[in-house]
Amino acid sequence: QVQLVQSGGGLVQPGGSLRLSCAASGIISRFYTMAWYRQTPGKERELVARIFRNSTTDYAESVKGRFTISGDNAKNTVYLEMNSLKPEDTAVYYCNAHNSNVGTFWGQGTQVTVSS
Repeated sequence: QVQLVQSGGGLVQPGGSLRLSCAASGIISRFYTMAWYRQTPGKERELVARIFRNSTTDYAESVKGRFTISGDNAKNTVYLEMNSLKPEDTAVYYCNAHNSNVGTFWGQGTQVTVSS
């Protein structure tokens, strides 16, 4: 059974930082493209950042220079370090694992709220 268990998130003031974690079980994360998406009410889920099997990364323009995605293969965990947070970063964040031969899996989602 595949599980992506998210942790982190919460309430932070503008300019603050948070780190999200996504611990995978039932899969080996380094064989997947791992990503973070976010969604706000009434909008489609959008890609925030992803890390490919060769460890290259890419980011949405809105988070470049502020967010960093990384993976710890020993812990089978992916992280999203979020700095200089803005109110428009407020959303539910989802971890995602994709392998074209196996399928796509999602974490349970975690709320990030940026507000003073």
